[in-house]
Amino acid sequence: MAMKRALISVYDKTSIVDFAKELDKMRIEIISTGGTYVILKKAGINSVKLVSEVTGFPEILEGRVKTEHPKIMGGILALRDKEEHMKDLECHGIEAVDWVVCNLYPFEKVTANGADMKTALENIDIGGPNMIRAAAKNFENVVVVVNPSRYNQILGEYKKNGTVTAETRKALALEAFKETAKYDSVIHRYLKETSF
Repeated sequence: MAMKRALISVYDKTSIVDFAKELDKMRIEIISTGGTYVILKKAGINSVKLVSEVTGFPEILEGRVKTEHPKIMGGILALRDKEEHMKDLECHGIEAVDWVVCNLYPFEKVTANGADMKTALENIDIGGPNMIRAAAKNFENVVVVVNPSRYNQILGEYKKNGTVTAETRKALALEAFKETAKYDSVIHRYLKETSF
């Protein structure tokens, strides 16, 4: 399966530049959000595009809404072997997203350091978990990466085989769902134990 497009949106920037440079060398189109986009551009990855260039809609509400758009979520969730899905993509000018590389705002770290409720709420990631869950749900078609320590393994596998194996995709999806489940449980615990 040709993998032509990656969405990269990471809070933890560990090794992301090197990873993105390798994708760029393989002519995989990269789309990205705010801070990640700036870092990749500064690193000389000139082909990277802002998500807003893809959606035709700007980030709004001080960045609260960026990736919640059919041109992103449709590209992630489409089943490549389902004719109706591919027709929908074509009809609406949506391109498939083959990689989702994403990690989340540090809610646990921020609240452990004694953040007030307002600060805590601002550090609840919305788009990130949604993209991760969508990609993990569609792991047969999309490689989802939430852990920077996986970058070299996945690149090595892709370069060697021209794809990422079904076994690895499933393992990455399990890792992704574990991450979002943990994230939600930390938020739940904080809100349950903290008064206004």
